[in-house]
Amino acid sequence: MTDIARLKTDYPWIETPLIVGAPMRLIALADLATEISRAGGIGFIGAGTDVSNLASHLQAAQQLLQNQNTTLPTREGMLPIGVGFINWGVALSETIPIIERYRPAAAWFFAPSSIASLMEWTEKSRNASPETKIWVQIGSVREAVDALNARPDVLVVQGTDAGGHGLVQGASIVSLVPEVDDAVRGIARAAGFEAPVILAAGGIVEGRSAAAALALGASGVVLGTRFLAAKEANIAKGYQDEVVRVNDGGQTTVRTKVYDDLRGTTGWAQTHNARGIINRSFKDALKGLDEAENKRLYEQDMRKGDAGWGAEARMTTYAGAGVGLVRAIAGAGPIVRDVRSQAVKVLEKFTRAAASGKL
Repeated sequence: MTDIARLKTDYPWIETPLIVGAPMRLIALADLATEISRAGGIGFIGAGTDVSNLASHLQAAQQLLQNQNTTLPTREGMLPIGVGFINWGVALSETIPIIERYRPAAAWFFAPSSIASLMEWTEKSRNASPETKIWVQIGSVREAVDALNARPDVLVVQGTDAGGHGLVQGASIVSLVPEVDDAVRGIARAAGFEAPVILAAGGIVEGRSAAAALALGASGVVLGTRFLAAKEANIAKGYQDEVVRVNDGGQTTVRTKVYDDLRGTTGWAQTHNARGIINRSFKDALKGLDEAENKRLYEQDMRKGDAGWGAEARMTTYAGAGVGLVRAIAGAGPIVRDVRSQAVKVLEKFTRAAASGKL
């Protein structure tokens, strides 16, 4: 069975090329996840490091689908959305009962404290909900190879253009996706098991970048930054306006630990940092401003509401290097359909050119 056929079997409601909404913590909740899935993608709720409200978010997703008279075909009546976890920061014992009760179509694991921990999360999740597929986010070939110990159904290969958290040292999807694909398929073939499906993440915000990722060997793509500008995102207006305002993402965003330090999200390993839009907090840190004073000023801007975001303000705006291609706020459904149709047009264009000898 091809990887595309596997995706269509595991998630019967999807349309291809597959567009996935990243499980952005605090931002990707029921409204966003259900709209992405209703449009033929796979939406994720971002539980992150806190599952205290996860049951209510999943219940809200169930209710939204019922209220919209949306019956998406699923395997064994699964909930047609996924849930994403930052594994080092959340209790497995609190999570498993929720997976067992709500049976999401996918559980996305990221940044486990160890391979043993990843394997435990995978085993207990599958025992609780056998039809829930296991997705593991990785950012290097070594991480991908290590993750195979847990036999994931999907590997999300995240390049360094991605917004939010990822590896400090890494590569873009241009080199990372094909190298990971070669490595995991070779190992799987030699060991006699089925290789995980590869999805690409990081810097993909529209149809051209989606088509490029598919050409690299991915079977679908994950969008995060583009969905920051979705109407259904749980996001402050000041944050969303900044995402739409910024261009030249390679120059206006930076990977750093400064924003984690100022926000107090300091449980991340030294191997990880996060990409965000450059603002006064980062520029002052670069100039040597005392961290305590920078935190004080950050907390001061937190009280300003939407005015706390901006180039000369201090609130963190996590976004990827593709942010310059995000030019308008739109509904999540139209975003999914537009990216999918644009990707198809790009691929068809090159197919025609190759067939006519004009490539």
